[in-house]
Amino acid sequence: MKQKLKSFFQYLELEKRYASHTIQAYRNDLEQFGLYLRTTYTITAMENAQHIHIRSWIVSMLESGMNTTSVNRKLSALKSYYKFSLKRNWLAINPMNKVIMPKNAKRLPAFITNKSMALLFQNVDFGEGFAGFRNCLMLETLYATGMRRAELIGLTLQDVDMHHCRFRVMGKGSKERMIPFSNLLKKTLEEYIELRHKTFPNIEKNSLFLTDKGNSLYPKFVYNIVKRYLSQVTSQEQRSPHVLRHTFATHLTENGADLNAVKEILGHSSLASTQIYTHNSIEKLKKVYEQAHPKAKK
Repeated sequence: MKQKLKSFFQYLELEKRYASHTIQAYRNDLEQFGLYLRTTYTITAMENAQHIHIRSWIVSMLESGMNTTSVNRKLSALKSYYKFSLKRNWLAINPMNKVIMPKNAKRLPAFITNKSMALLFQNVDFGEGFAGFRNCLMLETLYATGMRRAELIGLTLQDVDMHHCRFRVMGKGSKERMIPFSNLLKKTLEEYIELRHKTFPNIEKNSLFLTDKGNSLYPKFVYNIVKRYLSQVTSQEQRSPHVLRHTFATHLTENGADLNAVKEILGHSSLASTQIYTHNSIEKLKKVYEQAHPKAKK
């Protein structure tokens, strides 16, 4: 069993080119399902599971209070594993064929308002020195480009094209894309890079953003910084780096940006993934209509 899982994870890493955090999430999901099979049905191999066992797992997760989005993510990991196992002839029938994925509740992506983002960069004190400058620039970059946290962490000095004002980022599935940035951000980047060299004159690391000790960034470091500063301008529950990505896309679509252009900047493989950001604009228009149009009033 361990060897089969090892082969599967190697396939995800080397052939599918999944990011390390995605592979770890798949690993956790499959381990949880394996534990459920052993403790509930004394089944020791996932290849021996049937659709009724998977359905039972779904029910147990939903009854524990897990939302359908999380359940479906776990089922996606299971679906990928069984599809891989079928190709390797480890099983004759895919048990996922008779499993219906729970329907996700439609939820609009959380985002920060224009007013709150203005407060963040105009009124919040980021502090002096390298750390303060870096923290501010990190938030500016996430908001100004919509890049993912992993993409921000992966940026190198060579990925910053000052001449054409664009970042080169490596997205999901190792897909490279270019993201434009403004002349204002260019000036801030130039000042930061100069400060970076002064603060760490002998450093050999190529990463654009560094920790206080000159090391490469890591996910929790970025998350903590973003949450700390967003907490000063908003009380909403979600204050993660991904919320800034949602904010970037929402603000673009609200101001009439072409949806295909937003799709390319975000690195979405399908336009359907980008269209969710138009819903916020539609909801806003509906509120304006209900407040202003005589026929909309009761």
